Parts: sequence; structure tokens; C-alpha cells
Amino acid sequence: MDHKTIFLMICLVLSTLFFIPSFLAYAADDHKENKWNVLLADGGKNDDNGKHQKKKREHHQNSDNDSSAITPVNNSVYQAQCGACHFAYQPELLPESSWIKLLTSLEDHFGETFELDADSQNIITDYLRSNSADHSTKKRARKIMKGLGNQAPLRITQIPYIIKEHHEISPDVLNRESIGSLSNCIACHTTAEDGIYDDDNVKVPK
Repeated sequence: MDHKTIFLMICLVLSTLFFIPSFLAYAADDHKENKWNVLLADGGKNDDNGKHQKKKREHHQNSDNDSSAITPVNNSVYQAQCGACHFAYQPELLPESSWIKLLTSLEDHFGETFELDADSQNIITDYLRSNSADHSTKKRARKIMKGLGNQAPLRITQIPYIIKEHHEISPDVLNRESIGSLSNCIACHTTAEDGIYDDDNVKVPK
């Protein structure tokens, strides 16, 4: 084998050794560039981390939207006894001290005498006390407690937060036959039974 052939073979081997790593590096860079181009083009929708962050944001937003709702009434005895005469207010609308005052003065329940058997009274008392506004972590319950201080109102309509939220409603509207008074929550709050009192779900009747 002559010197020229040996020289050509050496050049071929060296070229191969240098070319392959360069090609691989270029291909890797090209892959990265294409990946970023795709992500930029679709706003990062194909990126797993982007999806995860988006889901976290959506979950946070949904949690914020739901946090103002209070727990619907889920005690059948309370619903049957108290809900038979008026809207069964969620326990989180009043502090424990208010519920206790109400339950210990049933002989004069807003001008009426209301009788409960011992078992029903115990069940209702335990339910209202343990689920009252001062035992709740819900945003609306916290707002109710913040404005009360040491007060223990007997009426939902005496709560400063409730009064503030309805201050723009004229007495003429509240006195409509279809409403009657501010205490008739369900007249305007279409989702009151579900514990949702957001403005989006309000429909004032004629």
C-alpha cells in the first residue's frame, strides 16, 4: 500500500471522527430549537409543566370562586322543624352565641311560641353550635364574624355584613309582596338553599 493511499485513509478516519460528534451536537441543538418553536407557537400548551401550572391556576381560581359559598343545610331534623315555617338558614350565617339565645327562648320566637321535643332540640342545638359562623373557615362566615365583634344578634337581618351587602336595596323593593322582608333570602337569592349568595345568582322578583 503506497503512502498516498495510507494518507487518504487517515484523512477519512479523522474526518469521520470529527464529523459525527458535530452532526450529533447540531441535531440536538436543532431538536431543542424545534421544541421551543412549537412551545412558543402554541403558547406552551404541549409542555407538561405548562399544563400542570395551568391546571394549578384553574384550580386556584375555582377554589376562590367556591370559597364564598357556605355549607348547605344537611340536618334533616333542623330542616323539618325550622324549615317548616321559614327558610332554614345555614348555621354559618350566625355565631354560636346567637343560636344559643334563639334556642333558649323558643317560648317567644319572634312573637310566636315554638315547641320542640327534647331529642329534636338537642340534635338541632348540636348541629347549629358546631356549624356556626365562628366555627367555620368559609370566607362569608369570616366576614360575618368580623363585623359582629361581641354582638349576638337574634336576626340574620341584624348582622352588619348582611346590612352592608343590601344597603342599596330600597325598602319599597323589600316590601314587595313577592319578597316581604330582607329575611326572605330565597326570594332573591336563587341558590340560597345551596349556600351560594353571590350576586350572579340574584333575581329580584317583581
